[in-house]
Amino acid sequence: QVQLVESGGGLVQPGGSLRLSCAASGFTLDYYTIGWFRQAPGKEREGVSCSSSDGTTYYADSVKGRFTISRDNAKNTVYLIMNSLKPEDTAVYYCATDRYVPIATIREPDEYDYWGQGTQVTVSS
Repeated sequence: QVQLVESGGGLVQPGGSLRLSCAASGFTLDYYTIGWFRQAPGKEREGVSCSSSDGTTYYADSVKGRFTISRDNAKNTVYLIMNSLKPEDTAVYYCATDRYVPIATIREPDEYDYWGQGTQVTVSS
């Protein structure tokens, strides 16, 4: 069955960097849309960065220029490289996937049926 396992979260100082990994199993990543989402305490889950099977990518305005989504289809793994981290980036980060996600709604959590367990990212001095 489809499984996603995130790793790489932790505590980092403002301005620092982290690389999150999402290891996928039970399906071939090449044919799926995959996204990174985050949820801070008291806030709704939001799309951070998503990548469709045709190469289309999405970045939330708040992370453009700082975060990069990267697929390694040979390893069936997706990465989220996060630079210049800010305290407001603190959240639980989730990866999610689904086979058919319209580009127009690629950032919407409801479009994704399969989710990982999440990894905590804390940006604090």
